[in-house]
Amino acid sequence: MRSSVSELQVSGELLLERIIRLSSIGADPEGGVTRLAYSPEDVRARELTADWMAEAGLEVWIDPATNLFGRLPGSDPDAPAVMTGSHLDSVVRAGPLDGPAGVMSALAAAHALRSAGTQLRHDLIVVAFSNEEGAKGTPGMVGSKAVTGALTARDLSSLDADGVTLSERIRGAGGDPARIADAAWSPERLAAFFELHIEQGPVLHAADARIGVVTGITGQISLTATVTGAANHAGTTPMSSRQDAAVAAARLVLAVQDLAGDGHVRVATAGTLTVGPGVRNVVPGRATVGIDIRDDCVERIRAGVDVLDRWAADIAASTDTTIELHRSTVQPPVMMDQTLTGHIADSADALGASRLTLSSGAGHDAQVMAAICPSAMIFVPSIDGISHAPTEATAPRDLVLGANVLLRALVATDSSTRTRNFRRGQAGSA
Repeated sequence: MRSSVSELQVSGELLLERIIRLSSIGADPEGGVTRLAYSPEDVRARELTADWMAEAGLEVWIDPATNLFGRLPGSDPDAPAVMTGSHLDSVVRAGPLDGPAGVMSALAAAHALRSAGTQLRHDLIVVAFSNEEGAKGTPGMVGSKAVTGALTARDLSSLDADGVTLSERIRGAGGDPARIADAAWSPERLAAFFELHIEQGPVLHAADARIGVVTGITGQISLTATVTGAANHAGTTPMSSRQDAAVAAARLVLAVQDLAGDGHVRVATAGTLTVGPGVRNVVPGRATVGIDIRDDCVERIRAGVDVLDRWAADIAASTDTTIELHRSTVQPPVMMDQTLTGHIADSADALGASRLTLSSGAGHDAQVMAAICPSAMIFVPSIDGISHAPTEATAPRDLVLGANVLLRALVATDSSTRTRNFRRGQAGSA
């Protein structure tokens, strides 16, 4: 007998148990979880999740970009799919929730539907995207970019911090970079995408709100500043004659801070700084600064980079160095679909959960997926706003509540979505 929507709920015990189990894969001796994309730990996490998908009765496959999918078939083979999930990879010494909470919540929702004998009209696709974090300097959100057809040949040939191409990384993790085009889904194949995620910020926790309804996701650009000076003896080179790359880099770091402090952009961060040759008694001849700039307006991001470019030229002139800013492609800000966010809000209200609407200051796969289908995000609180750190945590009751809000939003979307004609299996295994 099928359960009514009000009776549907995820197994909270199973959800929390699986999140804990995943956190043991890549447990870092120094604390937290280190599960870099394409690493043996990442592959083990994917394999374990695939086993859980199969146990839930889903049809499981891995695409050429190493994205993992599980399908719960719907009753209408002509209806496009509803997709939900996140990622399994982490940064170095991360917490247990960034990414896995979304994948496990999606799987918990599919498991609840299957256990209750409730068949949706649309296929429900649970996904674990590959390499959301951009391990070792690879492009971030690789898996979702492959799904949307946005992963380029330049991306695949780019070298990471170890001098290995992205293609080699994908191949080493069981993918097939020569068939990346086969990983792309056309817009006609997807009705909606949902991603549950921890907030990674303090807003929900400070307001004692249990659900965040995300209205939009910030825009972002990454830059690498290469500073070139002249290495020389620290004891014999007069201060007035130096071309000190470290001094120029230090001033550039402060300029990045001023970019946000002066209101040009919302936030700006100099997250990495390397100096060479790295010898105490040698005036540094080179330096590299990794910069991250974010704003809700793409024009402000571009204008902010132009300002930083002018400031960098002034710094270079005053320090007798050269500074080159190498820019990545701007990831534009994305608004979430209002119909889907309405389903999230209604689901939270039906469960009596306090909620807030807010924008996301972090990037997510959902903003990439928005290019091909209506997309939405659910946030659950991050205790003290901490993420990308071993102390990252969310109250267990909020993880379970978030998964139940996701479940109800999926059912509401299935009932309300006007579908286009699409026959299952017309393009590849998906």
